[in-house]
This record gives sequence, structure tokens and C-alpha cells, in this order.
Amino acid sequence: MKILITGTTSGIGLKLAQDYMAAGNTVYCCGRNQSVLHQLVGPFGDKAIPISFDVQDREGCLAALASLPELDLVILNAGTCEYIDANDFDAACFERVLRINLIGLANCLQALIPKLAAGSSLSLMGSSSSYLPLPRAEAYGASKAAIEYLAKTLAITLGKEGIHVSYIAPGFVETPLTDLNDFPMPMRVDVEFASRRIRQGLERKQREIHFPRLFTGFMKTLSLLPFAWQRFLLSKVLMS
Repeated sequence: MKILITGTTSGIGLKLAQDYMAAGNTVYCCGRNQSVLHQLVGPFGDKAIPISFDVQDREGCLAALASLPELDLVILNAGTCEYIDANDFDAACFERVLRINLIGLANCLQALIPKLAAGSSLSLMGSSSSYLPLPRAEAYGASKAAIEYLAKTLAITLGKEGIHVSYIAPGFVETPLTDLNDFPMPMRVDVEFASRRIRQGLERKQREIHFPRLFTGFMKTLSLLPFAWQRFLLSKVLMS
């Protein structure tokens, strides 16, 4: 398969790229860190095709991806996370997170949807934080909730063209990004688990890939409760 993955310089994106190439696929490895991207060429040779650009730069993104051939699978994984103190709301931080996570993803969609044909797959990286309103995650959670909505709408519209669209909603995964967190992360899994679960879900054409199931299942169950109950329970668990 010809696969494109954004955010392949660390974390889940890097592991996905390595695992797909180890299975014999050609992977267009996208990111900003050119040195890390080119390190992938060593062990994987021509299976790794590095493409360096910033998803926030629309013109640069479109130019970098314009000459690509038709793709079998696109995983839009690039993203960031910053937390906000609601009592000292930082609009610049909010804008920064949405610009990378959401607008950057939209830039990639403009460039890459034309590279997809019937039978191909598109997957958007979200988060289980899109299921519930979590304190301090105003920016991150808002961006991921928007991605979940976007994935669902694209599943309807692109589905008519025979393109499969999925939404990925991990719980906590051991990455350089989550290593910066200063709070408990229940049921955190490693990138090996995350990559395996995502690849299995994509192979099975699952519309929503969420893991670990015990954690994300609990989150999804809470999301079905009236908001007043959610607010009460979350305030007791997270803000006590």
C-alpha cells in the first residue's frame, strides 16, 4: 500500500510509520523535523519517503503534497496539546492549539482528498477527550471534538465516493507529549499498543477506533448521561 502519515517524527505517528514500513508498505512520512524524517530512510530504504512541511502553512502544505500519487491510506495524526487555566484564559494558546490540530488538519485535507479514490481510507486522529468536557482541556478538547464532527461528516460525504473515513480516539498514550502532563493518566498504554490497535481497526474498516477499551468505554458511557450528571461526577473526580 501507499500510505501517508502526518506527525511521524515522534509518538504514535512514528510507531505507525515504522510498523507499516516493516510490513512492506511505502509510507510518506510527514513532519517538520527533517533530520528525524531522514533517519527513517536508513532502516527502511525506499519504503520511507520523507516530506517536510508545517501543517499550519497552507501554501507550503499544498506545495509539498501536490505531486503525490494516488494513496491507499491517509492518517492525519499531527497535533499538539496545551492546557488552559480558565480563570486566566489564554486566547493565544487556544488559537495556537486549534491552528495546529484543526486548521492544520484542514490544510492537509485540501491537499490529500484529491489523492483518494474508491477503496481508499482516510483516518483522523482525535482523542477520547472529545467525549467529555474535561477541565484545562478547553483548547485541546475543543479541537478534538471538532475533528470528531469533521470525521463523521466526511464519512457521509466521502463514503458516497467509496472512501472509508474513520475517527481515532485514544486514551492516554506514552509519548513525549503526554510525558509533559502533571496529572495522573489512568490506563496509559505504550505506542506499541496504540499502533497495533489503530492498524487492526483500520484493517477492519472500523468507523471509530478507541482504546484502551475499558477507559474509553467508561468515557463514552459517561457521555450518555445528562450534562448536569456529567458535571457533578467530573467535579467530584477531577477537581476534588
